[in-house]
Amino acid sequence: MQEITANEDPGAAWDSGALGREEEFVQRVSTERQASIEAKLALQMISIRLPIQLLKHLKLIADLNGIGYQPLIRDVLSRFARSEINNIVYQMQSQEKPQEVLTEKESPAAKFFPEKVCATR
Repeated sequence: MQEITANEDPGAAWDSGALGREEEFVQRVSTERQASIEAKLALQMISIRLPIQLLKHLKLIADLNGIGYQPLIRDVLSRFARSEINNIVYQMQSQEKPQEVLTEKESPAAKFFPEKVCATR
């Protein structure tokens, strides 16, 4: 274990990995605890096959942003899904605009029927 001097920020030592990464302190959590954590995070494990080059690009992007590639993929998918839902809602709302009510004389069928037929309906 690395010694931390009084001048060093202990938080920085944890962030850099100087503290807290020794195998002697690693302990696997129980299956119940892992399930509890996943339930609280509302995460579900899935399996997906991605093209190798795409995965390499995602890992590179994640590394350049200082995060893991799986959180990056979650973020990308979340942004895409949110955007698509917004587009769908917008399209549905634009289709629900009230149609103008046409009188019988203005209806497209009116030109094919004599006025008496339209008036009797």
